[in-house]
Amino acid sequence: MADYASSVRKGTMAAARLHRRLPIREQVEARGGSIDIFGAIEALEIPLLLRPLDGLLGAYLSDPSPGILVTTERPLSIQRFTASHELGHCDLKHDPSLDDDNILRRMPMDSAPQNDLQEVEANAFASAFMIPSWLIAWHFERQGWQTAHLRRPSTVYQLALRIGASYEATCWTLALHNLIDRRQARELVDTKPKAMKTALLAQYTPQDYRGDVWLLTERDADTRIDGSRNDLFVLRLEEHSGGGYLWDIDQLRASGFAVVGDALEDGDPQSVGSHVIRRVTAATGEADRGLMSLDERRPWDPDLPLTSLSVEYDFTGPEQVGYSRAARRSLLEAA
Repeated sequence: MADYASSVRKGTMAAARLHRRLPIREQVEARGGSIDIFGAIEALEIPLLLRPLDGLLGAYLSDPSPGILVTTERPLSIQRFTASHELGHCDLKHDPSLDDDNILRRMPMDSAPQNDLQEVEANAFASAFMIPSWLIAWHFERQGWQTAHLRRPSTVYQLALRIGASYEATCWTLALHNLIDRRQARELVDTKPKAMKTALLAQYTPQDYRGDVWLLTERDADTRIDGSRNDLFVLRLEEHSGGGYLWDIDQLRASGFAVVGDALEDGDPQSVGSHVIRRVTAATGEADRGLMSLDERRPWDPDLPLTSLSVEYDFTGPEQVGYSRAARRSLLEAA
């Protein structure tokens, strides 16, 4: 058991050292979003290729030089965790490793120690590198969440999207950081994401529920979201219609998004200049990567918006065959 605990500490400390070595925290605090796992691997000049691996999530190779393989057959969150796991093998100078679904079933908090301590170290590294406590704290502060909000599966689901992890992994990581206990984590895991997606989409029914559903508000202004091609999102924005101000949804359409729902919720009738909540549901449509900008303004005075919302987005995941998106950007910049 002592060896197991030491392996967890070793992997966790290695991840923290690499965070300090790379400008990872500065990047998140400047733009929000998740830790750029593939960008970190590219910055470290570790070769990485994506392939439709048969029965594997990823692999770490050390001969003749270090290299990483990641499957293209899984969602972006799983690809990210796999890449982080393989980065752990590389950083800790492990022996070559072929990794299957077992890496998803291991957590540093498991009550039964694993025999393969190399895998324990790599998984501890992956969890700590991808979901450090400071990243959770940053999103909590930005969204105005409190610890009590973690009892709501919908809050944990939105946190998972923003940190780029699976919902289940986020539940157990919150327990690992002692923000909830194991019983609460099990209860959260029992609530499946599809139920939360259905509730968020309200009257809209997509062809399937494989994509994620983002809930965006004014608190997401000037941040970044990284998702996949079949994701949807719900914009829930305060609209000061009593003063003649309306959100310009045509800006959303002009960016290539497909608006599939537009409804109003009652605001606070006691507030000055009564307002409502505008709830817009949209699919990515032709939008894949760029800046989504919306203005709240009077139609007859378009040059003076009351409020503006800008969110950087990348809906080109999951990673495809070949080089990662980070590596491709690096190659284009060097050309």
